[in-house]
Amino acid sequence: MPIFTVQGVRLSLPDSLATPGLVEKLEDQSYEADEGNAARRCVRPGFRVLELGAGLGFVTTICALQAGAENVLSVEANPALLPVIEGNLKLNDQKGVTLLHAAVTGHAEEGATAPFRLGAALTSSRLAKTPRVSGTVDVPLIPIADLIRSQRPNVVIMDVEGAEAHLFERPWKCPLRYLVLELHPKQYPPRVIKKIVDWASAMNMTYDPGLSRGKTLGFRRVWDEEG
Repeated sequence: MPIFTVQGVRLSLPDSLATPGLVEKLEDQSYEADEGNAARRCVRPGFRVLELGAGLGFVTTICALQAGAENVLSVEANPALLPVIEGNLKLNDQKGVTLLHAAVTGHAEEGATAPFRLGAALTSSRLAKTPRVSGTVDVPLIPIADLIRSQRPNVVIMDVEGAEAHLFERPWKCPLRYLVLELHPKQYPPRVIKKIVDWASAMNMTYDPGLSRGKTLGFRRVWDEEG
Protein backbone atom coordinates (compact mmCIF):
# COMPACT_ATOMS: atom_id res chain seq x y z
CA MET A 1 0.00 0.00 0.00
CA PRO A 2 1.70 3.25 -1.11
CA ILE A 3 2.12 6.15 1.31
CA PHE A 4 1.98 9.73 0.04
CA THR A 5 2.96 12.90 1.89
CA VAL A 6 0.62 15.80 1.12
CA GLN A 7 1.34 19.16 2.77
CA GLY A 8 3.13 17.34 5.58
CA VAL A 9 0.32 14.82 6.13
CA ARG A 10 1.07 11.14 5.47
CA LEU A 11 -1.68 9.27 3.63
CA SER A 12 -1.90 5.59 2.79
CA LEU A 13 -4.01 4.63 -0.19
CA PRO A 14 -5.46 1.14 -0.67
CA ASP A 15 -5.09 -0.31 -4.15
CA SER A 16 -8.89 -0.48 -4.42
CA LEU A 17 -9.07 3.34 -4.29
CA ALA A 18 -5.97 4.11 -6.35
CA THR A 19 -7.55 5.55 -9.47
CA PRO A 20 -5.11 7.39 -11.79
CA GLY A 21 -6.80 10.73 -11.10
CA LEU A 22 -6.55 10.38 -7.32
CA VAL A 23 -2.95 9.20 -7.43
CA GLU A 24 -2.05 12.20 -9.60
CA LYS A 25 -3.63 14.62 -7.11
CA LEU A 26 -1.77 13.01 -4.22
CA GLU A 27 1.51 13.16 -6.09
CA ASP A 28 1.18 16.78 -7.21
CA GLN A 29 -0.10 17.97 -3.78
CA SER A 30 -3.45 19.15 -5.14
CA TYR A 31 -5.60 16.64 -3.22
CA GLU A 32 -8.07 18.69 -1.11
CA ALA A 33 -5.53 21.52 -1.17
CA ASP A 34 -8.12 24.30 -0.79
CA GLU A 35 -9.89 22.59 2.10
CA GLY A 36 -6.57 21.84 3.79
CA ASN A 37 -5.40 25.45 3.50
CA ALA A 38 -8.73 26.68 4.86
CA ALA A 39 -8.49 24.31 7.84
CA ARG A 40 -5.01 25.57 8.66
CA ARG A 41 -6.29 29.16 8.58
CA CYS A 42 -9.35 28.76 10.80
CA VAL A 43 -8.78 25.80 13.15
CA ARG A 44 -7.00 26.83 16.35
CA PRO A 45 -5.88 24.98 19.48
CA GLY A 46 -8.86 23.95 21.57
CA PHE A 47 -11.48 24.68 18.89
CA ARG A 48 -14.19 22.05 18.56
CA VAL A 49 -14.38 20.89 14.97
CA LEU A 50 -17.15 19.07 13.11
CA GLU A 51 -16.07 17.57 9.79
CA LEU A 52 -18.68 16.14 7.43
CA GLY A 53 -17.19 13.90 4.75
CA ALA A 54 -13.67 12.80 5.65
CA GLY A 55 -12.42 11.21 2.42
CA LEU A 56 -8.98 9.76 3.15
CA GLY A 57 -8.70 11.66 6.43
CA PHE A 58 -6.45 14.42 5.09
CA VAL A 59 -8.42 17.40 6.43
CA THR A 60 -9.33 15.34 9.50
CA THR A 61 -5.65 15.00 10.30
CA ILE A 62 -4.98 18.71 9.80
CA CYS A 63 -7.86 19.58 12.13
CA ALA A 64 -6.58 17.13 14.74
CA LEU A 65 -3.07 18.56 14.54
CA GLN A 66 -4.39 22.12 14.85
CA ALA A 67 -7.12 21.72 17.49
CA GLY A 68 -6.16 18.53 19.29
CA ALA A 69 -7.54 15.17 18.20
CA GLU A 70 -9.96 14.98 21.12
CA ASN A 71 -11.73 18.10 19.81
CA VAL A 72 -12.52 16.69 16.35
CA LEU A 73 -15.69 14.83 15.37
CA SER A 74 -15.62 13.48 11.82
CA VAL A 75 -18.53 11.85 9.98
CA GLU A 76 -18.11 9.63 6.91
CA ALA A 77 -20.84 7.77 5.03
CA ASN A 78 -18.71 5.45 2.90
CA PRO A 79 -18.01 2.33 5.00
CA ALA A 80 -15.00 1.43 2.86
CA LEU A 81 -13.25 4.63 3.94
CA LEU A 82 -13.56 4.15 7.71
CA PRO A 83 -10.50 1.87 8.11
CA VAL A 84 -8.57 4.12 5.70
CA ILE A 85 -9.31 7.21 7.81
CA GLU A 86 -8.45 5.42 11.03
CA GLY A 87 -5.21 4.15 9.52
CA ASN A 88 -4.18 7.59 8.28
CA LEU A 89 -4.95 9.20 11.63
CA LYS A 90 -2.77 6.55 13.28
CA LEU A 91 -0.08 7.13 10.66
CA ASN A 92 0.04 10.78 11.78
CA ASP A 93 -0.18 9.99 15.53
CA GLN A 94 -3.71 11.40 15.82
CA LYS A 95 -5.70 8.61 17.46
CA GLY A 96 -8.17 10.62 19.57
CA VAL A 97 -10.52 11.76 16.79
CA THR A 98 -14.16 10.64 17.10
CA LEU A 99 -15.15 9.00 13.82
CA LEU A 100 -18.80 8.24 13.06
CA HIS A 101 -20.21 6.15 10.24
CA ALA A 102 -23.30 8.00 9.02
CA ALA A 103 -24.73 10.21 6.31
CA VAL A 104 -25.72 13.66 7.48
CA THR A 105 -29.18 14.91 6.61
CA GLY A 106 -31.52 17.73 7.48
CA HIS A 107 -34.04 15.50 9.23
CA ALA A 108 -34.27 11.79 9.98
CA GLU A 109 -36.22 9.56 12.32
CA GLU A 110 -34.24 7.69 14.95
CA GLY A 111 -32.69 4.56 13.45
CA ALA A 112 -33.35 5.65 9.86
CA THR A 113 -31.04 4.51 7.07
CA ALA A 114 -30.62 5.40 3.40
CA PRO A 115 -29.00 3.75 0.37
CA PHE A 116 -25.48 4.93 -0.36
CA ARG A 117 -24.04 4.36 -3.83
CA LEU A 118 -20.46 3.13 -3.88
CA GLY A 119 -18.81 4.66 -6.94
CA ALA A 120 -15.60 3.51 -8.60
CA ALA A 121 -13.91 6.82 -7.73
CA LEU A 122 -13.68 8.42 -4.31
CA THR A 123 -15.79 11.44 -5.28
CA SER A 124 -18.46 9.44 -7.10
CA SER A 125 -19.83 7.80 -3.94
CA ARG A 126 -22.89 9.53 -2.49
CA LEU A 127 -26.41 9.04 -1.21
CA ALA A 128 -28.46 7.31 -3.89
CA LYS A 129 -31.46 9.08 -5.39
CA THR A 130 -33.24 5.81 -6.20
CA PRO A 131 -34.32 2.92 -3.97
CA ARG A 132 -31.83 0.24 -2.96
CA VAL A 133 -30.23 -1.32 -6.04
CA SER A 134 -27.02 -3.15 -6.87
CA GLY A 135 -23.96 -1.18 -5.86
CA THR A 136 -25.54 0.47 -2.83
CA VAL A 137 -25.26 -0.15 0.90
CA ASP A 138 -27.47 1.07 3.74
CA VAL A 139 -25.93 3.75 5.95
CA PRO A 140 -27.31 5.31 9.15
CA LEU A 141 -28.78 8.80 8.83
CA ILE A 142 -28.01 11.45 11.41
CA PRO A 143 -29.62 14.91 11.49
CA ILE A 144 -27.28 17.88 11.36
CA ALA A 145 -29.03 19.30 14.44
CA ASP A 146 -27.99 16.26 16.50
CA LEU A 147 -24.34 16.71 15.54
CA ILE A 148 -24.42 20.43 16.25
CA ARG A 149 -26.03 19.80 19.63
CA SER A 150 -23.52 17.15 20.67
CA GLN A 151 -20.32 18.74 19.33
CA ARG A 152 -21.13 22.48 19.69
CA PRO A 153 -18.49 23.21 17.05
CA ASN A 154 -16.47 26.36 16.60
CA VAL A 155 -15.59 25.20 13.08
CA VAL A 156 -17.59 23.13 10.58
CA ILE A 157 -15.88 21.79 7.47
CA MET A 158 -17.90 19.79 4.95
CA ASP A 159 -17.53 18.03 1.64
CA VAL A 160 -20.58 15.79 1.31
CA GLU A 161 -21.00 15.53 -2.48
CA GLY A 162 -24.20 17.57 -2.73
CA ALA A 163 -25.90 16.60 0.55
CA GLU A 164 -25.13 20.12 1.82
CA ALA A 165 -28.25 21.28 -0.05
CA HIS A 166 -30.38 19.99 2.84
CA LEU A 167 -28.32 21.09 5.85
CA PHE A 168 -29.17 24.78 6.00
CA GLU A 169 -32.89 24.86 6.69
CA ARG A 170 -32.58 26.16 10.27
CA PRO A 171 -30.02 28.12 12.32
CA TRP A 172 -27.42 26.11 14.20
CA LYS A 173 -27.31 26.72 17.94
CA CYS A 174 -23.59 26.58 18.59
CA PRO A 175 -20.60 28.92 19.03
CA LEU A 176 -19.77 28.71 15.31
CA ARG A 177 -16.85 30.87 14.20
CA TYR A 178 -16.01 29.43 10.79
CA LEU A 179 -17.79 27.41 8.12
CA VAL A 180 -15.97 25.90 5.14
CA LEU A 181 -17.81 23.84 2.54
CA GLU A 182 -17.26 22.56 -0.95
CA LEU A 183 -20.14 23.45 -3.24
CA HIS A 184 -21.40 20.97 -5.84
CA PRO A 185 -23.28 23.13 -8.36
CA LYS A 186 -23.83 20.18 -10.70
CA GLN A 187 -25.95 18.57 -7.98
CA TYR A 188 -28.39 21.46 -7.39
CA PRO A 189 -29.60 24.76 -8.91
CA PRO A 190 -28.19 28.23 -8.07
CA ARG A 191 -31.02 28.93 -5.61
CA VAL A 192 -29.49 26.34 -3.26
CA ILE A 193 -26.21 28.27 -3.18
CA LYS A 194 -28.19 31.45 -2.48
CA LYS A 195 -29.94 29.64 0.38
CA ILE A 196 -26.59 28.72 1.90
CA VAL A 197 -25.29 32.27 1.59
CA ASP A 198 -28.51 33.70 3.05
CA TRP A 199 -28.32 31.20 5.92
CA ALA A 200 -24.76 32.30 6.72
CA SER A 201 -25.80 35.95 6.70
CA ALA A 202 -28.66 35.18 9.10
CA MET A 203 -26.07 33.49 11.37
CA ASN A 204 -24.12 36.79 11.41
CA MET A 205 -21.43 35.31 9.19
CA THR A 206 -19.76 36.83 6.16
CA TYR A 207 -17.82 35.58 3.16
CA ASP A 208 -14.15 35.05 3.99
CA PRO A 209 -11.87 35.36 0.92
CA GLY A 210 -8.97 33.84 2.84
CA LEU A 211 -10.88 30.58 3.26
CA SER A 212 -12.48 30.54 -0.18
CA ARG A 213 -11.23 29.41 -3.55
CA GLY A 214 -13.11 27.97 -6.51
CA LYS A 215 -15.91 25.74 -5.24
CA THR A 216 -14.60 25.93 -1.66
CA LEU A 217 -16.65 28.58 0.13
CA GLY A 218 -15.66 29.96 3.53
CA PHE A 219 -17.53 32.11 6.04
CA ARG A 220 -16.50 33.67 9.33
CA ARG A 221 -18.48 35.12 12.22
CA VAL A 222 -18.81 38.89 12.35
CA TRP A 223 -18.21 40.10 15.89
CA ASP A 224 -19.67 43.28 17.36
CA GLU A 225 -17.53 45.86 19.16
CA GLU A 226 -17.82 43.96 22.43
CA GLY A 227 -16.37 40.81 20.84
